[in-house]
Amino acid sequence: MKKVSEMSSEEIKDAVKDAYSRVAQPAGSSCCGPSEPEQTASDCDCAPSGNIRTSYAESLGYSVKDMPKSATESFAGCGNPVAIASLKEGEVVLDLGSGAGLDMFHAARKVGDIGRVIGVDMTPEMIEKAKYGAKQLGLENVEFRLGDIEDLPVEDSSVDVIISNCVINLALDKGQVFREAYRVLRPGGRIMVSDIVLEAELPEKVRDEIANYTGCLGGAILEEEYLQHMRNAGFEGVEVVSKTGFGQASSAKIAAYKPMKG
Repeated sequence: MKKVSEMSSEEIKDAVKDAYSRVAQPAGSSCCGPSEPEQTASDCDCAPSGNIRTSYAESLGYSVKDMPKSATESFAGCGNPVAIASLKEGEVVLDLGSGAGLDMFHAARKVGDIGRVIGVDMTPEMIEKAKYGAKQLGLENVEFRLGDIEDLPVEDSSVDVIISNCVINLALDKGQVFREAYRVLRPGGRIMVSDIVLEAELPEKVRDEIANYTGCLGGAILEEEYLQHMRNAGFEGVEVVSKTGFGQASSAKIAAYKPMKG
């Protein structure tokens, strides 16, 4: 198998799509933030499949009691960005890498019927699964768009809040993700993400394993580099709200704001 350093951008993106199309299946699994950097994604189980994946979501603070199984069995996050987003009724929310829709569904209830939640995901199987879950819940204030978070199919200055859960680490150009996020946010809007950041550089052999990349580790960057990408895009008030360590990596909740005159 090719090393990540030998793969083209399209090959890496195709590998990510393939990995998360498998996560969309009931028996799918993924991993974010293994306890040791020498482990590959297949060695660890931070978000295992089935009922254990549902319990994992609960451990992150999600209420899953009335959520469709389709949303919890394919949950692949590493935090709970909705919990820190302070969503208000009537707001328009955008979820970057919305997966099977668990974050979207909670957000949809917080913003109410006069609000709206848009999910963008690059994996067709996840989009279809999220649509199925939304239908089960009878949600009419959600919308799903197939697309790349580095080139969002979203209008300029059209959303109030952006959330994302363990997805931006998978993007090849994280700076471009934040530039796009800044573009689509309204002035005064906010971004609240949960993601994997590094406390120290990973060994090259770990970065070069595609399983580590698709497993949310190999594409992760140092915390300060991550925050600087947000600042470079124009965001203000960039801060790590909280984080939980996994050896050389951490699951961090990060908040930032677009200036009122941005």
